[in-house]
Amino acid sequence: MAEPATRQVPAQAMAELVAIVGADSVIRTPLRLLTYESDANGVFHSLPAAVVLPHDIDETRRVVEVLARHGVPFLPRGAGTGLAGGAVALGNEVVVDTVRLTRLDAPDLDSAAIWAEVGVTNVSVSVAVAGDGMFYAPDPSSQAASTIGGNVANNSGGSHCLKYGVTTNHILAVDAILPDGTALRMGGDAPDLPGYDLRGLFVGSEGTMGVATRALLRLTPTPAEVRTVLATFDSVRAASQTVSAVIAAGMLPAAMEVMDRMAIDGVEKGPYPVGFGPEVGATLLFEVDGLPVSVEAKAQRIEAICKQMGVQAVRIAQSAEERALWWANRKTAFGAMGNLGRNFYVQDGVIPRTRLPDVIDRVGEIGAEFGLRIANVFHAGDGNLHPLILFDAKKPGDTEKAMACGSAILKVCVEAGGSITGEHGVGVEKRADMAVMFGEADLALQDSVRRVFDPRGIANPGKVLPTPDDIRRASAG
Repeated sequence: MAEPATRQVPAQAMAELVAIVGADSVIRTPLRLLTYESDANGVFHSLPAAVVLPHDIDETRRVVEVLARHGVPFLPRGAGTGLAGGAVALGNEVVVDTVRLTRLDAPDLDSAAIWAEVGVTNVSVSVAVAGDGMFYAPDPSSQAASTIGGNVANNSGGSHCLKYGVTTNHILAVDAILPDGTALRMGGDAPDLPGYDLRGLFVGSEGTMGVATRALLRLTPTPAEVRTVLATFDSVRAASQTVSAVIAAGMLPAAMEVMDRMAIDGVEKGPYPVGFGPEVGATLLFEVDGLPVSVEAKAQRIEAICKQMGVQAVRIAQSAEERALWWANRKTAFGAMGNLGRNFYVQDGVIPRTRLPDVIDRVGEIGAEFGLRIANVFHAGDGNLHPLILFDAKKPGDTEKAMACGSAILKVCVEAGGSITGEHGVGVEKRADMAVMFGEADLALQDSVRRVFDPRGIANPGKVLPTPDDIRRASAG
């Protein structure tokens, strides 16, 4: 865990910040700073030196310029829904809170794109263009609250990333303020721009290359028809094998989501119970979309494959209300862990889809080795695991045990040919795990790229890249 704030912002810098945004938009008292001490990760807690809330893009640029001129470290923050500690200060940073940047332009339907400032919430984009027959495809579970800026920072995904991809596949351009205060546009609406793909480099950089202010989002036509299929199985292994069987049959559903028995116990105690009985070992939720004739055929084909794979029961949603209930049941899985334990710690490893059965078995073994219960919820189609590790933060050593358990799971993911993150980012949580996935040469190259944008290391310092101590521990372990 990080230490509390240890350094005050220089008085001259603070006076300049107040002059830009007004005294009411600069937070300095410890009680008000508590709002910013953590993100949705819930494990890392630390107060920033101050928080500044600019009212518009110009004020954001001027704030960053002041911080840069005085050498004050800073980090951008949106809704605080991140799950890797990426928006948590580590001691002396100023938080640049972008939640007031909420302008959403009218869509350019000819180009299927829309400019959104970074404080706009994810779901509000789709709501705004629904009447035009469009939607914004990336759909993290936190989409009702998470902002476009946070999605850009972490390259967020969601349940439908199997078919539609993650955030970087839907960002055409990003306007950002670099760590020296320079405003820069990366990318554009023209295809195949020459030169280096700075837009692609910036998306997923977690605030270490500057502060995004707005983004040009790619819009996707709303599917003419959607079918949702729900299947129950004796085990996660059987459900995972069915996922591979569906892909092998030549189909690409929009989503394939699995929950194990423990996760089911949690959601069935929540506000959206479906009525799964105690005999259900795992649920598998499919969604297919497209033209009506093809969608119906695909849903029926999935139903047939499930029956071939020994499903307990399978059915196709008969109404929009039933479909919405099934998705609400799945989307509330993280919060539902509060029904099972005092605290939970979620991981975000990725593995090849064909390795799902064996790796999920190994996750259970790791939980037993650490003496911790683990619920599994995952985007099965692209092998993105979300093991939810239950622990008691009031029990001495339990938090550290949960974190060690999470790192052990990520190591298994890497050994299986996967990654330490699919959509949550690295932040501070997985910083040491980067040394498990990448060699020293890889990490040195990444650091050199970062320093091109931020040679002084003042933009979200201490995030993403491991420290020398992290590397030594990874080599020893």
